[in-house]
Amino acid sequence: MAKASFLDYLDEQLQKKITEYDTAIDWNKKNHSIEVIVRLFAENQSHEESIDADGIVSSEDIIEIEDGVLFYHPIKSTFDVDYYLTTIPYDEKKGLQKGAIDAFVTYFKEVLDEGQSDLLDYVTKEDVIEFELKWKKEDYDALVAEKLQLAGGEEYLPYPKY
Repeated sequence: MAKASFLDYLDEQLQKKITEYDTAIDWNKKNHSIEVIVRLFAENQSHEESIDADGIVSSEDIIEIEDGVLFYHPIKSTFDVDYYLTTIPYDEKKGLQKGAIDAFVTYFKEVLDEGQSDLLDYVTKEDVIEFELKWKKEDYDALVAEKLQLAGGEEYLPYPKY
């Protein structure tokens, strides 16, 4: 039996541990990248106008925020880093450590929980004038180190085969 790829494991962990958010995975084979996309929603009861990152003004009943995390090949992938919440390289030959994926899913859920709360504050409190998801690389890196230590090694899961 073939070893599961990090795409398979990532998808499995997202479905198990991040059930209350709308997530999707986009595997871009040409770009050698995997994007985890998330959407957060909040009811805009007062129909306050908001302006998104692209300058589009909206006063819709439901505010939808979309963001993403990109897992990328350090040489072959091309992308605009500003487009993503964060970007995470994988090893060209080995893939990605299982503990790093576990840390990602755990930390991503924390970011989404905090982000959902912040989004609700944004639509309900007049003094909150801005919203964005917050990814702290140092917090994520510390969690990766912790998960790798708990796992007792660096088991790698390969990049998926075509």
